[in-house]
Amino acid sequence: MQSNRPLGLPRMIAGVIGVVVVVGAAAGFAVAWRPAIAAIELPAPSSFDPALVKRGRELAAIGNCNDCHTVKGGGSFAGGLPVQTPFGTIYSSNITPDVQTGIGRWPEEAFRRAMRSGVNRDGQHLYPTFPYDHFTNVSDEDDAALYAFLMTRPPVDAPPRANRLSFPLDQRFVIAGWKLLFLRRGLYQPDSTRSAEWNRGAYLGEGLAHCGACHTPRNGLGAERSNAQFAGGDVDNWQAFALNKQSPAPVPWDAEALYVYLRQGFHPDHGTARGPMAEVVSNLSSVNESDVRAIAIYMADVFGAPSIDDRKRGEAVLAQARSPAPLTLDSNVNAAGASIYAAACATCHETGRALPYGGVNLALSTALSSPDPRNAINIVLSGIRPVEGERSPIMPGFAASMNDGQIATLLQFLRDRFSNQPPWSGVEKMVADARQSQPVLLQTSSGSHDAPRESMRREKR
Repeated sequence: MQSNRPLGLPRMIAGVIGVVVVVGAAAGFAVAWRPAIAAIELPAPSSFDPALVKRGRELAAIGNCNDCHTVKGGGSFAGGLPVQTPFGTIYSSNITPDVQTGIGRWPEEAFRRAMRSGVNRDGQHLYPTFPYDHFTNVSDEDDAALYAFLMTRPPVDAPPRANRLSFPLDQRFVIAGWKLLFLRRGLYQPDSTRSAEWNRGAYLGEGLAHCGACHTPRNGLGAERSNAQFAGGDVDNWQAFALNKQSPAPVPWDAEALYVYLRQGFHPDHGTARGPMAEVVSNLSSVNESDVRAIAIYMADVFGAPSIDDRKRGEAVLAQARSPAPLTLDSNVNAAGASIYAAACATCHETGRALPYGGVNLALSTALSSPDPRNAINIVLSGIRPVEGERSPIMPGFAASMNDGQIATLLQFLRDRFSNQPPWSGVEKMVADARQSQPVLLQTSSGSHDAPRESMRREKR
């Protein structure tokens, strides 16, 4: 039976498909390709204005750059810190001015492109563990100060470690597609209806400090969910608490409390910064007070004014904290947990002693009021190390002296006694999981920087 189809039709279809493929490949190349920027000779440190370097030092502290680019036993800013993401492990890069393995031959133009667009001097796309989706907000002047600071650091010969990513994510051109979907370019635009302090805080909090990188949940492709900004995130097996109306804090935050907490790492009505947040406040303690206060003012606005009910609940919690009920071993609730608390915790938490030997009143603990018990688990396991030179809280860890069941029983008692929230579920398994990562917890608690980062954030690649 003879076909009526023209003999040239298959050839025409094949030609059209070929054209589509070629055009698609050309478009993909155009999207992914970025030119290299010519290398320069290493500038002399004396060529940078000391005032600019000093400002860059403060900006680097606000950006927490050292904690993502320094591993224990390595040189400052020399990279090599592993970031364990859902897609594999990515290692931070060397941002010292070493001419072979660092950024010593990068002109300022290349540094600014990396900050704004996530592309290195050679034209390679950088993985978004480096938060250029926030750094696109940073001004030319602040980029120049950061560049001056980094280019005057001691150079460290530290070759990059190979990332461990599966195909096709190990191909950097794939990141170009991620950027098309999620990278929004453009400098911060001040809000004329707001104060200068609020705008300064927004510029820093949304930009260099990249608060949302930890405190915003992420989608399946590792990008921050724009419809859930500051609703809480996961970082290094810790929960980064929500910083908006969803905050589990028993006492509502205000700008003054945030300022004290960010500056000192502790507030008597809210507790102590632990985990990755301890690194953040350690850096913020060294920067200009006005910048920290501006961030606090902006973040207080993100939290929003508490409702009348929230304010009343906070006042009731504070009253309870000032006049705690005597400890009783009530067999109708959790006698085993109460007994562990009486033996291991009450000596510090029930005596009303001043810091550092008196424990924080646990009715004020956000960790115990949170829907996620991980932070409370981590603190019980690894304790709280003292902050050098400050009257900060201290607490021993109980990883070696309590088994998983005892810690879970204790935590359920604490949850029942010190919060008005329902019991947690699956606590014992979560304790066991956290214990498996105990070396990470201990290193995070002690402030060293070679623990893996289990997130898509804060990493300069």
